[in-house]
Amino acid sequence: MEKKIERGQRFVAQHGEMFRCPLCHQEMLPDEKGLLCASGHRFDVSKKGTLFFLQHPVKTEYDQGMFAARRKLIQGGMYEPLLAKLAQWLPKKGSLLDVGCGEGSFLDLLLKKQPQEVAVGFDISKAGVQMATDFQSEAFWCVADLTNLPFADNQFDCVLNIFSPSNYHEFQRILKPSGQLLKVVPGPRYLQELRQAFFPEDTTKQSYSNQLVQEKFTEAYLYNQSEKITYEFQIPEALRLDLLEMSPLEWSASDEQKEKIKKQPLTKITIDLLLLKGQNQPFL
Repeated sequence: MEKKIERGQRFVAQHGEMFRCPLCHQEMLPDEKGLLCASGHRFDVSKKGTLFFLQHPVKTEYDQGMFAARRKLIQGGMYEPLLAKLAQWLPKKGSLLDVGCGEGSFLDLLLKKQPQEVAVGFDISKAGVQMATDFQSEAFWCVADLTNLPFADNQFDCVLNIFSPSNYHEFQRILKPSGQLLKVVPGPRYLQELRQAFFPEDTTKQSYSNQLVQEKFTEAYLYNQSEKITYEFQIPEALRLDLLEMSPLEWSASDEQKEKIKKQPLTKITIDLLLLKGQNQPFL
């Protein structure tokens, strides 16, 4: 069986032209260990088969426990209607970049529904990217910064942006002229049962407004469309406690409320999402 590092090195050797140096923005060429730019900046493929493009590790609140809980729920079908719609909108056998891929489940499941010629997932969290390498897909994984993407211009047919921040200037730079951005943001009722359980006396935390996100998206993409996806997910008993750990909502909930919910876990949860599709264009 091919080792992770061998798989990563094979990908870099085949697709080295799609990367650019995040330090000096020059093109990079593959060698036997990874990538090297004309200024001598080197990025070697790790034992996990990944590339690390940050100048130093970044500590985030997204730890391995949260990623593990999130993986169980994604793999357990919590987002199946969303994945089905995304698969319909993905290019046929194109090049796909998953921005803020986390532990990789969304990209892994999408590639099973709609395979791509090239698929890359990146996140700023090294822990998430390392977990993503456990999947046996052809996706390549790397640790990178959203504000300084290590990819050359006009490389991707599609950028996928699920529950993560955006950088529209960078997205439009790396997308092909005909490329598209698929962005998923929470709707007002997203996880409303969990919000109400965590914050029973704070109504300001019981709902969410995506108005500003929509406004910024439509400013960046004049040619766009949107679709709402709303449904109830019946939580399998084995996954009910994982729900409490899979969302940043937990960070500001009191220990008392968390213990209370653990004793009487939620059995269903509302998934309320807005899927935004933008066609690439230069900023005016």
